[in-house]
Amino acid sequence: MNQQKKLNPIFSGLLCLVLLCSCNSDSKEKSDKDTVAPVILKKDKPTPRNEPAKNAPIINITDTIAIRYNVIYVKDSALNSVRLSQKLAQIYGVKMADVIKKNKLKIAGAPMAWYKSQKAPFFFEAGLPVDKKPAKLPKNILFKKLNGDSALVAHYYGPYEETSQAYDALKDWLKSAKKKSTSPPYEIYVGDPIDKNGKPVDPYRVQTDIVFPHN
Repeated sequence: MNQQKKLNPIFSGLLCLVLLCSCNSDSKEKSDKDTVAPVILKKDKPTPRNEPAKNAPIINITDTIAIRYNVIYVKDSALNSVRLSQKLAQIYGVKMADVIKKNKLKIAGAPMAWYKSQKAPFFFEAGLPVDKKPAKLPKNILFKKLNGDSALVAHYYGPYEETSQAYDALKDWLKSAKKKSTSPPYEIYVGDPIDKNGKPVDPYRVQTDIVFPHN
């Protein structure tokens, strides 16, 4: 991966989607997060509901109002989790960085993504919230507004590959409350699974928000 200039401290929220590992053993590269390659944690197949993680993830659900966002994003697909990892690194670290620089934008929130399914092949949208609508975008970069609708949010703490449990819990809540989703759910990568020394953080201390807009 080519070295990229860091966009903003909030960009580190992307790391909740990817677990970073060194490209090689060179000490200089180890000290620079821009030279490491991401490895996606999402499984190619969802974890069966009857096979939970050894330690159950923490899922705190709140019925609230979603935050309003201006989002630049890319639509893409990946055959498997390895390819998904590579594409997300390219989207967030290269494509988005270029658009933000050319349009003089500021990142206004943590990275987010929409998935059509929780298993391979992955069809997804990957986006970054920004402070305003760009004046001009390349044809492969899209823009949308998130309007701050009513939303059910799962604040998830645990191994990323077990997030399907949070999706199931949100669906069960909507069903029991006799409510329906009004738009596709999305993930916000709030926490950073890598500490300042480049070491993995306990996944049960890393936050991922899963948002279900509803009526």
